[in-house]
Amino acid sequence: MATTETLEEFYQQKFNWLPDNLSQNIGHFNVFRIEDCHQPGAAPVQYSRREFYKISLSAGRTIVHYADKSIEVDGNTLLFFSPNVPYTIEMFGEARKGFFCIFTEAFLTENLRSNVHDLPMFALGGHPAYMISDEQRGNAGEIFGKMLAEINSDYRFKYDLLRNYVTELIHYALKIQPTEVLYKHPDANSRITAVFTELLERQFPIETPSQRFNLRSAKDFAEQLSVHVNHLNRAIRQTTGKTTTHHITERLVTEAKALLRHTNWNVSEISYSLGFDEPAHFNNFFKKQTNTTPTSFRIV
Repeated sequence: MATTETLEEFYQQKFNWLPDNLSQNIGHFNVFRIEDCHQPGAAPVQYSRREFYKISLSAGRTIVHYADKSIEVDGNTLLFFSPNVPYTIEMFGEARKGFFCIFTEAFLTENLRSNVHDLPMFALGGHPAYMISDEQRGNAGEIFGKMLAEINSDYRFKYDLLRNYVTELIHYALKIQPTEVLYKHPDANSRITAVFTELLERQFPIETPSQRFNLRSAKDFAEQLSVHVNHLNRAIRQTTGKTTTHHITERLVTEAKALLRHTNWNVSEISYSLGFDEPAHFNNFFKKQTNTTPTSFRIV
């Protein structure tokens, strides 16, 4: 299932190493060239939350899947992402060149008069994409260049200076109108349904008794997508003609049947892996949906 990507997982997946300063009290910061992070044969970036903030500068065609939106931009773009909202980025051609930095809230809060998650680009329901001119890209690129030089320096107060550079990027973007150029799906309902389906399917197959199906309700999915549960339910019903609960139940029954038929796990183990607190709850659920008990289904 989709989980929040930690800093440790980010470094291990991108570079197969961990920096020494992940546990510093000042919070964490690092900066990279995008092209240094695209290794041949690497697994595609997953749609999920991260436990850190991210600012990216790229050129070319980029599709950003962000909460219940898909935004396509073509050109110079500043992108802002927070830990509150799941996302993934598809980059094409020249977009694979540029810069990005990552940082934790603890790193930046000393420099801000307000909370970082209250800033427009990081707020829930905010707009992460800011299209900029060639001149503006040059200016932003210079800031990232200073970050790269400073992160490798021995200057005693380099993190104070790096905080200033991050703040400068934020204020630079705040003077620019955020841009939503094109939605990949024909409407928002179609997009949110596609993301819901992806998150639902990502929890399967259940491969070990210790693996657990956790997103079991419309509310769980709405929280994962950072949208109101009524909005999620309405979008899925309008797109598919079925309720959110119907889709979850249908997929849960399919997996239950597969586990009963193709594993030797006992009913209690299957019950747990499918997210039921008690085997009796699973028995009642399965019988209601199939008109037979799990044990009877297994021996037929």
